[in-house]
Formats: sequence, structure tokens, C-alpha cells
Amino acid sequence: MGKKGDLSNFERGMVVDARQAGLSISQSAQLLGFSRTTISRVYKEWCEKGKTSSMRQSCGRKCLVDARGQRRMGRLIQADRRATLTEITTRYNRGMQHSICEATTCTTLRRMGYNSRRPHRVPLISTTNRQKRLQFAQAHQNWTVEDWKNVAWSDESRFLLRHSDGRIKIWRKQNENMDPSCLVSTVHAGCGGVMVWGMFSWHTLGPLVPIGHILNAPAYLSIVSDHVHPFMTTMYPCSDGYFQQDNAPCHKAQIISNWFLEHDNEFTVLKWPPQSPDLKLIEHLWDEVEWELRA
Repeated sequence: MGKKGDLSNFERGMVVDARQAGLSISQSAQLLGFSRTTISRVYKEWCEKGKTSSMRQSCGRKCLVDARGQRRMGRLIQADRRATLTEITTRYNRGMQHSICEATTCTTLRRMGYNSRRPHRVPLISTTNRQKRLQFAQAHQNWTVEDWKNVAWSDESRFLLRHSDGRIKIWRKQNENMDPSCLVSTVHAGCGGVMVWGMFSWHTLGPLVPIGHILNAPAYLSIVSDHVHPFMTTMYPCSDGYFQQDNAPCHKAQIISNWFLEHDNEFTVLKWPPQSPDLKLIEHLWDEVEWELRA
């Protein structure tokens, strides 16, 4: 069967040459391997319009949002990332001669590469603290892995020993609602958990210290003197170690600052930018502990 699809420019030229050479439609179709309808259409277009290009008018419904409309829609998205599909459609239709529906808006946005996604959750950081974080990054941008090996990371964290998941489901019959195997134990808020303080470095894990109720300055001073000091002097006997702690109130208390000042010849307290939990490597260690507890 002869070819029925659209032809290339070269193939269309062959059709025109064959017809001009005196061959009939059937003879041209048999010689070139195209259908008689294709031979007739191509030669007719050449005779009437002088057309030898293979470009044909696109089929299907015309796109309601052209390139200019896409730019307009893109500006609406940039102005309000949280706008709903209804709001975007309403704002787009204002002042437009032809309005579009929400389905067209959705199709256009997907064609433009936009998809509805949940935003990443990040801490709300003030302008001042943003500047301090930038200064910290600039001050340490040339640190090598060997430099970071001299840092001991510390933090406190609370872990729930009982996890309540409202999405859990069980298989039971109507009269088995109070069967022990069909019950899930619950605890009051704040119960069933444990708070710990820990530290680690490139070389080894440090101590893990349970915290009774709250961590205040006297309690933290005991941790610093009983656990931080022996760890730092043992791991960094050349006094080239850095101790990292965040800016919790108990960490910045005067008695804590005085203690570190008295021992500044043994190790250095790393100056830490505020609101920067994402920079602490120990957060990854806490995640591992959390996964193990859930397992």
C-alpha cells in the first residue's frame, strides 16, 4: 500500500517532477510508492499555491492560551505561589477577550512545567540571623575535611518511646472493638518519652546522657564538666579541637561562659549562628536513633 502520511520536501518534489514529466496519477503512485490520494493532493497544492513544503496545518482544537498568555500566567504564578487553580483562572480572565476554564489553566500550567507540590518546611529566619548565617558560611568556606574532623558536635533531643499514629487500621469484627488485640495504648502529652544530651565527632561517638526533667544552666554545667571536658581533652590532646553547641539559653548562661573561658587553652567553642539546626551534623544522628526506636 502506498504511503499516506505527510511527505518530506524531497518526496513532494519527486511527485511534482513525475507529474510534470507526463506520468498519470496512477503511474506516479506506482513509481514512487505513494497513494493516489497523496499524489493528487501534493500536485494540486503545487499547481494552485506553488507549495512544496511538507508543513501542514495542525489538526485538533486551537490552543486557547498562546505564548503571550503563558507569559501572563507565569507572572501570576510568580506573584502568588500559593494561589489556587480557581484564583489563577479568575485573575487570568480579567481583561481577557476570551476566558478559559480551570481545566485549561491546569493543562497550560503543566505544559509550562508547573506542578502543585507541598512547599519544603524551613525555619523562619530573621534578616539579622540570615546575615549571621552567611557570615558563618563565609568564615568556614575554605575549611577542609581535616578541619571539620576537629569538631565535636553536641545537642539535646527528646524521643517518644510510644508513637501514636492516627492512620493505623486493624481488621476486626463488630463485637471485637474491646478485644486486647484490637486496642492501641495511649499516653498523656509529654509522657512516654526521654530527653538525652549527646555528642560525637569524626573519630568516635561520645557519651549519651539522660536528662531528668529540664536542662537548666546548673545541669548543663555538670554535663560540660563531667562529659565534654574529658571527651575533648582525650580526643584532641593538642588543644586543636572545636566544641559545637547551639544557642539554647542554658548554653549561653554566664556560668557556662565562665567555665569555657577558664578552659579556652584546652579547646575552642565554635561560634554558632542562631536558628541553624540544618547545619548541625548531629541532627542526622538523631534521625538514626528515631528510626531505630520506631523499628
